[in-house]
Amino acid sequence: MLQQALDLPITSRYGFKTFISCSGNLNALEFSRRLAVPDAREKLLYLYGPSGSGKTHLLHAIGQQLSEADYRVLSCCNLIMPLEGNNGILLIDDLEKLPDSPELRNGIWEAFNQYYNSGKPIAMAGRLPPKELPNIDDHLISRLLWGLVAYLDVSDDNSRRMLIAKLAQDRQVILPDDVANWLLTVVPRDTGSLVDICDRLYREALQRKCRITICLARDVLHNLNR
Repeated sequence: MLQQALDLPITSRYGFKTFISCSGNLNALEFSRRLAVPDAREKLLYLYGPSGSGKTHLLHAIGQQLSEADYRVLSCCNLIMPLEGNNGILLIDDLEKLPDSPELRNGIWEAFNQYYNSGKPIAMAGRLPPKELPNIDDHLISRLLWGLVAYLDVSDDNSRRMLIAKLAQDRQVILPDDVANWLLTVVPRDTGSLVDICDRLYREALQRKCRITICLARDVLHNLNR
């Protein structure tokens, strides 16, 4: 038997079904699902953690669950006033990157109040915990602590091993334990890097019509770093 892999499945990039759960993000996933139930009692969620830990994915998953295709996730990297949010839910990402602008700071605070007072769901995310966010209105920081708050961290080996296993399962491939253990020692600890190298590895195995081995993994990583 030469090849253990089928072609990569065609699925939407974001959604609860495509989110890779592990020990480092289970609380965030549970809280996000809780917020994404229509008429849920919980209306406010703040997610924080390092880049690549899954915050943006969960914001999109919430939006898809509540609004299907009719939603947008606003990033503080490129906010424009007035804020163009969604009718039913407010989704804001990258709070730590909000510029030091009174107009933007007040705009987010006013949008938050509008949605919160109307009983509409609010989900926000950033790399830092609420009290460490720069350029954010103190009242907003206080309000974020009223709701659900979850930290995401998938950098530990147990979480990363679970991620690798889930990636292999989703793609219906056989990934030997020695290859998985080797990847843990050489791939950066963020989720994005892990997903990228695994996808490249699976595609290379398909192209060569061979099994996934450490030798193949070394070739893929070498070509990636050239």
